[in-house]
Amino acid sequence: MIMVMFLALMVSTTAVQFFQADSLNNDGRNVRAIYREFNNARGPIVVDGQTIAESIPVDSPFGYQRVFSGGDETRAMMFAPVTGFFSIVNGSSAVESHLNEFLNGQASALWVDRLQNLLTGQKNQGSSVELTIVERIQRAAWEALGGQRGAIVALDPRTGEILAMVSTPSYDPNRLAVHSSSQANAAFQELANDSQNNPMRNRAIAALYPPGSTFKMITAAAAIENGIAADAQIAAPHRFILPGTSQAVRNFGDRECSPSGQMSMHDAMVISCNTAFLGLALEVGQDAMAEMAERFGFGESFRIPMRSSVSAFPSGDLPPYELPLAGIGQASVTSTPLQMAMMAATIANDGVMMQPFLVDTIRDPELEVVRQTEPEVLREVVSPETARALQAMMVDAVESPQATGVLARVPGIQVAGKTGTAQTVAGVPPHTWFAAYAPADDPQIAIAVIVENAGDDAAGATGGRVAAPMARAVIQAALGL
Repeated sequence: MIMVMFLALMVSTTAVQFFQADSLNNDGRNVRAIYREFNNARGPIVVDGQTIAESIPVDSPFGYQRVFSGGDETRAMMFAPVTGFFSIVNGSSAVESHLNEFLNGQASALWVDRLQNLLTGQKNQGSSVELTIVERIQRAAWEALGGQRGAIVALDPRTGEILAMVSTPSYDPNRLAVHSSSQANAAFQELANDSQNNPMRNRAIAALYPPGSTFKMITAAAAIENGIAADAQIAAPHRFILPGTSQAVRNFGDRECSPSGQMSMHDAMVISCNTAFLGLALEVGQDAMAEMAERFGFGESFRIPMRSSVSAFPSGDLPPYELPLAGIGQASVTSTPLQMAMMAATIANDGVMMQPFLVDTIRDPELEVVRQTEPEVLREVVSPETARALQAMMVDAVESPQATGVLARVPGIQVAGKTGTAQTVAGVPPHTWFAAYAPADDPQIAIAVIVENAGDDAAGATGGRVAAPMARAVIQAALGL
């Protein structure tokens, strides 16, 4: 009987300590697991050599307090879509979540450090995570949006490094990092219940919007790659009747693009002529349009390390009217701001798309490099010749007298860009877009700006009026102007 009882104890202990170990360690009710996680020196998140998230020793059972931007609420909110939060009851998000194993020192790449700590009796320390974000560019984007619902993403088109990623309205992650579970939970519920502003949602990578006229760049790319020259004359009627309907689509302000009803694709892009691109999408055809959208990244999720939502172009048997509308970024076309920034970056980079990334370097507690991100080519989206034709269109869409993007001009610098004004629900102001890169002759930054429902400028709002000046401010900050 004694042997049976000892055997039962051995089986029970083995089941608890071995077979159930993972589930018990990860159980949110396990206070010891919470204490263990918070009682280690979690690694910092670094931008421009300065910490934007760090763990500070405190006199409490938790050992360390996670602090964002030194407690500066505005700065913490500016970086929140990138850092995410770290909470005792609500888990974590963004970089805090996706690089948790490095930040808490448990990554397999840090086994040597853990072994040394085991032998010396020291506590594990987390690695530092250095981001590609440039604070002056991030701040310029934050100030440009001014709290309006929207997002700005800026990339280095040559490498894919994310230079800025702002989503507003935002939140202060310090409110979620407090050691009081009731306070942390109350703060989380307050943010989660704000369905109008969705402050914890990173609009830059998670939100999907109709891209409007910024998508015309992809339509033009499909046309050129399928044998229609940029200077070829295409139909540009005053109004376009959608196939299978009696509905007429007009240009902005019901203007006439060309007295002759014909104009070059290049000129149609410069003035953003809707009727010309409606017909052009039909001429190119659904298969070629869908293929080009896929080459630009539609239908694909990008890991930066957070996963982006999947931008979409309609597929299957479409009603006759949908393809023309898709050609101008309407109908069921949806895109993330990151996707449109990558479109601009790809055109700027002579048709080569780079993998976007947010993390530059990860260093162990002794500051030795554990992981270094190297630029990675995803694919050649269009030929260099096609890219040059698209580049010329984007330059003239900002710099020519008839351009829709004139408010993005920067003195002494040639900016290439494309406006977008995306209709949503009848009676609701449109989303306003601007996708661009600069300098045009030596691209160093590619950018996408979206302001939901025209923000503070709802009356007569367009991408050129609302979003283009924001892009100009960010470009000037990036170029040190």
